[in-house]
Amino acid sequence: MTTLYLMVGLPGAGKTTRARQLADEHGALRLTPDDWMIPLFGLAEADGKRDVLEGRMLWLALEALRLGTDVVVDYGCWSRDERSAIRWLAEAEAARFHMVYLPVDDATQRARIAHRWATAPDETFPMTEADIRLGRAHFEEPDAAELSAPGPAAVPPGWPTWREWAAERWPSFG
Repeated sequence: MTTLYLMVGLPGAGKTTRARQLADEHGALRLTPDDWMIPLFGLAEADGKRDVLEGRMLWLALEALRLGTDVVVDYGCWSRDERSAIRWLAEAEAARFHMVYLPVDDATQRARIAHRWATAPDETFPMTEADIRLGRAHFEEPDAAELSAPGPAAVPPGWPTWREWAAERWPSFG
């Protein structure tokens, strides 16, 4: 049975470092949008292109699961709905789902972001103080109930399935 590992956390939490470790340990395909956004567009958010890229990566993740390959999805997934949709999609492919949540305190996050920018500016994006505050304000931290839930949350009102919700959230997915 294949597994989809979903990395969850804010910038500077160590998601990509842990995603690389998981990919090595499990022979998994690692899908990290930042690895593609910089070479393709030079920006973190290029006129909605990140959502399009994530949609294609999610499509690829499901294809890999069908072919028997474990996948590490390194998006951050700030919302519960994103996490539930990805979980539902993985489980619909008869794959296991494992959420890897990496919390990070404010001081550690800022130090890691500054270090990353100072040592590898061609591999990362600049983050302002406002970016960091905005990220913290919008991040929906997984609680104990979500982390231990046996399945995804209910589909949001107005959506027939998580698949339709995902196709709206990530335009190139469906």
